[in-house]
Amino acid sequence: MPELPEVETVRRGLAPAMEGAVIASAQVNRPDLRWPFPEGMKDRLTGKRVDRLRRRSKYILADLSSGETLLIHLGMSGRMLVSGDPLGQFVHEHPTPEKHDHVVLDMENGARVTFNDPRRFGAMDLLDTETASQHPLLASIGPEPLGNDFHEDYLIKKLSGRKMPIKSALLDQKIVAGLGNIYVCEALFRAKISPRRKVNRVSQDRIAQLVPIIRDVLSEAIEAGGSSLKDFRQADGELGYFQHSFDVYGREANPCRDAKCDGSIARITQSGRSSFYCPQCQR
Repeated sequence: MPELPEVETVRRGLAPAMEGAVIASAQVNRPDLRWPFPEGMKDRLTGKRVDRLRRRSKYILADLSSGETLLIHLGMSGRMLVSGDPLGQFVHEHPTPEKHDHVVLDMENGARVTFNDPRRFGAMDLLDTETASQHPLLASIGPEPLGNDFHEDYLIKKLSGRKMPIKSALLDQKIVAGLGNIYVCEALFRAKISPRRKVNRVSQDRIAQLVPIIRDVLSEAIEAGGSSLKDFRQADGELGYFQHSFDVYGREANPCRDAKCDGSIARITQSGRSSFYCPQCQR
């Protein structure tokens, strides 16, 4: 499932084609994805201007001139692809419609935004913009890791006294928004903390050190266009490249990339997910 860097990469790719532009027509080709589309979604989108395109955790939010916000979640295999961009950033013409093109937005500026999702685990909904932050999907999400509310004192306080593994804590969206399996593994490697270590056995100094490390990992991933492992594509259809920089994720049995360590990367299962780490230098 796309994590924060992938969703932010898609948002940035969509922004030139969508922000400030009017949706000339909306085509909705099925009644639902993960859950039913809102009633009258086609008519509620058509003719509306996209005033702002933002991201909250792993959700893209398009604030519309109607006072509603289009919520988009990519799910496991969802893609938002742009074609025909008049700004010249997307040189390919509108592609031939495909079987899994579930929602198509033709913008007045000539761009087309297509939501394609073969596995249909993605989602779209329309929320009242003023109260969008109170929606059940968004209300309990923690601070954005690249924002000012995520800092050393916050993380120390939030993790205080917890006995769960540190990896599980960082994956908890109520603690910090948008982190997923890949980037937690990578951040813990840089911090030299084992994903198995219980939170109450991690010193406050080491917890504090995680904040800038998490920021750096996410920023580098965004700069690289995210990570493409299976289905992820940027808004122009290109692959992300951060997977080529992984230190641990997917590198089971390969040598540790820390020059001072002669260990190898191991894989364990935690809460049904694979954790990759170096048992020798991550304690």
